[in-house]
Amino acid sequence: MATLSHLTDIVGPRLTGSPELRRASEWARDRFTTWGLQNAALEPWGPFGRGWSLRRFSAQIVAPQAIPLIAYPKAWSPSVGIHPLEADVIHVDIKKSEDFERYRGKLKGKIVLDGPIQEIKVKFDPLAGRRTEANLLALANSDGASGPARPTTGSALATPEQRAALALLPRRYQFFSEEGVAVLLQPSRIGESGTLFTAAATVYPPRVAATEKSAKAATKEATPPAEKSAIARKGPKGGAITPAIRNVPVWKTDAPPIIPQITVAAEHYNRLVRLTAAGEQLRAAVDLQTDYYTGELMAANVVAEIPGSDLADELVMLGAHLDSWQSGTGATDNAAGSAVVMEAVRILRALDLKPRRTIRVALWTGEEQGLLGSKAYVTAHFGVPKNTPAAGAAPREDADPFATTRTGASGEIEKKPGHEKLSAYFNLDNGGGKIRGIYLQNNEAARPIFRQWLKPFKDLGAETVSLANTGGTDHLPFDQVGLPGFQFIQDEIEYWSRTHHGNMDVFDRVIADDMKQAAVIMAAFVYEAAMSDGKIPRKPVRRVPAAAPSPAGIPTTTEPARR
Repeated sequence: MATLSHLTDIVGPRLTGSPELRRASEWARDRFTTWGLQNAALEPWGPFGRGWSLRRFSAQIVAPQAIPLIAYPKAWSPSVGIHPLEADVIHVDIKKSEDFERYRGKLKGKIVLDGPIQEIKVKFDPLAGRRTEANLLALANSDGASGPARPTTGSALATPEQRAALALLPRRYQFFSEEGVAVLLQPSRIGESGTLFTAAATVYPPRVAATEKSAKAATKEATPPAEKSAIARKGPKGGAITPAIRNVPVWKTDAPPIIPQITVAAEHYNRLVRLTAAGEQLRAAVDLQTDYYTGELMAANVVAEIPGSDLADELVMLGAHLDSWQSGTGATDNAAGSAVVMEAVRILRALDLKPRRTIRVALWTGEEQGLLGSKAYVTAHFGVPKNTPAAGAAPREDADPFATTRTGASGEIEKKPGHEKLSAYFNLDNGGGKIRGIYLQNNEAARPIFRQWLKPFKDLGAETVSLANTGGTDHLPFDQVGLPGFQFIQDEIEYWSRTHHGNMDVFDRVIADDMKQAAVIMAAFVYEAAMSDGKIPRKPVRRVPAAAPSPAGIPTTTEPARR
């Protein structure tokens, strides 16, 4: 827990590219060295892009009455200026194309409430919970065809009207920029009781006409969905009918300028909307000062080793991501996982054990932006999927070879020499709850091995071995190049209801006994893998078609699906 406290209380949030993450990485590297691990280092990857830190923030309504707001800036939002901003507040609720004209010429210099009232239902179920026997049995009986369920949010819950409004998102952001909006206040899409969830600011590039013929249409049409490289579609006579646009992540140095974006707790946001609907003339004061960092565009993972003996050229790896989002202190996501893997190798080193295989620990960065650090590491040391563009699509130099490859669907792999040397990778990144078992990622051959390794921990609640796949974290790049990569099953506690990417993801939400249990099990698994006569068996490589694209015009999330 001392490690967890340092990462959360002392360092605080650890956004990729920020000085805070660099500070945490250097501290972890030095701890590994102090504990007697070898080759502790920061291994660069990238370029990632610019860093960002929050320097000062407050937001409140100042007229006709004082209303302090529970709110937090989205990452990579710019400052409002040298001095705090005070401006009138206007509610904008654009649901269809015709709505834009209602607001044209009325938004310059305004603080905009962007979006409708959020429906909040009283919940009678507890916010926290452990996995039930029924849930664990279902996981144990999984056929591996699908992963464990996660809370459904976003467009999956949207009504037809809401989906139509989502399709207008690109055009809406462009409209706000063109109209000179000063600040966007946006509701937390999930969360209640003062908890808010936020991540990166949204970027939509300016509309760009693919041909002169499409220039006029381009000024009226929505930009293609975020995360998609939009190659101009061809009309009946070969003329482009949509603009050729590629979205740029907000952390890239060539990202276009954006409006400051602030997430507001749903209850507070709803009140402001009701006040404006009642005719109240609201005025708000926002003080937002942020820093961008462009001096070092490379990011770095933290690595260290316990050397092996007779099989020292072979590896067993364990890891967790060290980076976090910005509103809390990244305790359950994922300082807890980082602290557990650090404690696991500390235990192994303190016992002065002599593993046969080299044990390598990694603390990943860039996970929250799309598993970037672990993808870079796997590419550099083990291999990369060979993916060919879909029929009719042009190849892209910046295409992510992992993006169109589902778990276990590696197909052809461009292997590096280290590919044959890795036995397994074990990951921890599902909150601060104790370990209840392990996901096999459809690797049936590993079931009897892991079942045997879990036997000593049955009295600690860990015995479930599930064939299911689980996604959204750093074991996936290993799995996608045909290597055994595993994530442990954990109790969710408050992960989805309170902490995940939230302002309450702090030290106090983590249970010390759960952390201790997880560290012991992680250490045991890694040691067993390092000492066994053979490497963990690999599952047969098979090719699975890439997931179907999202409906036209519906932006997809920038966060990988996490289960």
